[in-house]
Amino acid sequence: MVKSSDRGRRSFFKSALLCAGAGILLAGCGKPVSKDVAATVNDRPVTYVALDRTVAAQFPNSPLKANDDQTTQLRLETLRTLIDQEIMLQRAEKAGLLASDGDVDAKLSELKAPYTQEEFQKLLVQRKMNIDEFRAQIRSELSVQKLFNKEIGSHISISDAEVAATYNANKANFNLAENQVRLAQILVTPTPDPGVHNLKNNKAQNDDQARNKIQMIQLRLRQGADFAAEAQKYSEDPKSAANGGDVGFVPESALNQVHPELRKAIMDMAPGQISPVLHTPEGYRIIKVISKEPAGQRELSDPRVQENIRSELFQRKDQLLRSAFYEVARDQAKVRNYYAESVMNSRDKK
Repeated sequence: MVKSSDRGRRSFFKSALLCAGAGILLAGCGKPVSKDVAATVNDRPVTYVALDRTVAAQFPNSPLKANDDQTTQLRLETLRTLIDQEIMLQRAEKAGLLASDGDVDAKLSELKAPYTQEEFQKLLVQRKMNIDEFRAQIRSELSVQKLFNKEIGSHISISDAEVAATYNANKANFNLAENQVRLAQILVTPTPDPGVHNLKNNKAQNDDQARNKIQMIQLRLRQGADFAAEAQKYSEDPKSAANGGDVGFVPESALNQVHPELRKAIMDMAPGQISPVLHTPEGYRIIKVISKEPAGQRELSDPRVQENIRSELFQRKDQLLRSAFYEVARDQAKVRNYYAESVMNSRDKK
């Protein structure tokens, strides 16, 4: 990941702390019938406090109208995300994969690094959070990642035959007429767009929403979230989101047509690195450089070719299995969405 200056990290973390408030507040087990409970997952509550804090964290500078249809849609989508996170957290807990205090301490130290203690405490107060809530969010993210590594990543294997078959079917793609860069991106745009309005996890409607959303995504990446998975969930680019943000190989000559700041970031980055948030006329982007390839034919014997193919095949299988894993986990969980029920019931009163 690209290292930014302390000033940049401070600015990023100041806004990104918002996302940390998205942690699910647990009020113990039992069967809740309470106005404070938005949903339950296996009888464990997801509270309205957690829901509203998450919504407010994403859009702190854009007050949302309580009875507005857009706000209701946003709350429904956000609650679905919290439910999914709680399902996965419970599975990690059951599997004995909860992140240790040491893991949480290490990640917390990394995130606090740009600040003095006083500055960090001020940020928590501004965001109406305490350190325990922030630690809980870090533990949740790390635990779910450990679950994915065990249940998905450790079961994926790529054979030499698969690599060879992929190469032979796409040999022309490995003959590069000029230097190329393979990129992935997460794009958030500030303007309403009917074409992407129904994407999961809300479509940003203005610049404030777009900026806060991209900063929330950036924090998740810093906490160890998978870039491709975040792109599938949050990117507003309809052409690349479904592919984990992968836009494929881009000739260097084509980079001459993009925004100068974007081009400079791409050219300066090494394979595997992730950019800071980049503001271009289209919106806000986070770029990942997957690989850089000089011109010429690449043979299967080239270790870089094999590595790229294995990486691509692994990513495909990982995305497929994650989608299936989520569906199975949802089917096996006992979920009651009280907020969704209240929205449905309200139609009879209009």
